[in-house]
Amino acid sequence: MMSKLFSAACERNSTPILQTIEPLLVDCHSLLEIGSGTGQHAVSFARQLTHLQWQTSDRQEYHPSIIAWMAEAALLNLLPPFELNIGISSWPQAQFDAVYTANTCHIMAWQEVELMFAGVAALLSNRGLFLIYGPFNYAGEFTSASNQHFDASLKQQAAHMGIRDIENILILASQHGMHLQDDIAMPANNRLLVLSKGGQE
Repeated sequence: MMSKLFSAACERNSTPILQTIEPLLVDCHSLLEIGSGTGQHAVSFARQLTHLQWQTSDRQEYHPSIIAWMAEAALLNLLPPFELNIGISSWPQAQFDAVYTANTCHIMAWQEVELMFAGVAALLSNRGLFLIYGPFNYAGEFTSASNQHFDASLKQQAAHMGIRDIENILILASQHGMHLQDDIAMPANNRLLVLSKGGQE
């Protein structure tokens, strides 16, 4: 199917991400994915997390690929994509137990990252989780030479792109009533940030 896109990176990181998020989502029943992209993560994760209703979302141009992956998988707990273009689209009028996003913070402009946190905070239930996968800097430093090269390539594409400092992400989270529950090392110099809405344990 021509509309079905494929990402090699999604193929590589699906298993380690799933193994990491699965125990975190045991008590969750509804999840919003921000930036479903090709649709690969949504299908891979929803297939294994059968107790969870997985709501896809992205800009309109990605919907054909997401829908193509969904049609092939035919999963009852995987919902068609909601149009979400941060800063332009309206957010879903629903509450979710968790929100998941992969490799979006370094693609969005910082103002869009701020808007994403505001939107997530509004739709997360109390004690809900915001799971963010991707590369981050610590104390303004890159964690690897490959991340530094990646950051340079991002900035060549567009000046607003770039790997974000974890400290700024956590300040933003705090401003929206979320705190860091865990910061998990992932393959290829990525991290999985586990943010929780509401009071700390």
